[in-house]
Amino acid sequence: MTTNGRFKKAVRRHAEHTGQRYTEALTDLEGLRARMHHTPDAERLLAHLRDHHGIDAIAATKLSVHKTYVFRVDRKDGAPWVARAFPPARPRAGVEGDAAILRFLARQDYPAERLAVDDAVSEVDGSTVLVTRFIDSVPLPDGADKFAIMGDLLGRLHALPFDESASRPGGASGEDPSREGSPRQDLLAALAFLDAVDTKVAAADRQRFEQLRDQVRSADDGHGLPEGLLHGNLLHAPDHAVVGDRGPIVINWKASGRGPRLADFAYLIWGTGAWSPRRPDDDRIAAAVNAYRRHIEPTDAELDRLEAVMHIRTLYLACYGYRRALAKGEPFTEWGFIEPLEYYAATAAATRAAFRG
Repeated sequence: MTTNGRFKKAVRRHAEHTGQRYTEALTDLEGLRARMHHTPDAERLLAHLRDHHGIDAIAATKLSVHKTYVFRVDRKDGAPWVARAFPPARPRAGVEGDAAILRFLARQDYPAERLAVDDAVSEVDGSTVLVTRFIDSVPLPDGADKFAIMGDLLGRLHALPFDESASRPGGASGEDPSREGSPRQDLLAALAFLDAVDTKVAAADRQRFEQLRDQVRSADDGHGLPEGLLHGNLLHAPDHAVVGDRGPIVINWKASGRGPRLADFAYLIWGTGAWSPRRPDDDRIAAAVNAYRRHIEPTDAELDRLEAVMHIRTLYLACYGYRRALAKGEPFTEWGFIEPLEYYAATAAATRAAFRG
């Protein structure tokens, strides 16, 4: 089969898996990189902020470890801001949703970043921009203390009352703006990452590649479990949680919204073993569990499905890395996100024991 023929087959498979028409699936795969990657012009952003908000903005410095569109904006006339000029593919409604959730969190006195102004959402060069107050901060501490802090932050978040202004679906990473929403969107995005590089897979790697795709197709997306307001990505400190002068603060709410609270907590529990986990870390697990349960006591159904739900974000990360590696012509080496399977089983068992003990 020719490369073109293999790609058409991959598009048809993607359409079948996602429920899209062939033309929709083709657009989904061909436009993937353009939707995800965006590097705004700092000077044009500064000019826009001066014009739209009437501030004396003098410098825009890239701030995020992972995101090219997040800037610290220094001003002559006040404290610094953070400006996020999202990829043009992200609809303005999504950014307005971020702002609505930040307003809700402020009303609840939850320790999150705050909007810089009431009219915090604007547009420049096709991008929607969100401005928040800059937080002078340091990273979270290491070890069990870090997981105690994050467990507490998640528990407090999941225990907040329902509010219509913060009711959009959330929990997916949303690096592809077309795949924001519930954790199910992470799995659909993961399939797109794999299908986009299907024709680049070497024959020797085909079996393992297909096994990865099957894992994604059969993964538990947490549907039907108790819901709460999710952050969606808290584990990625310092990009998503820092310590300010008043204590820990949660930032970067692009992935937030209502969804199965276990998706948030399961990802945190996976992270207790570090980024290439091999065995459970009982001290970190206990710290996360004890802090979280001060606010939320998981149901038996949540604990029973913990091992399965731990795979949602890690499969996403593995597939994201697979696409990136093959697009660069490099071998994929990041199997540590999803292996060994024994780590998942043992960590889930240790977590259940900590809750039920």
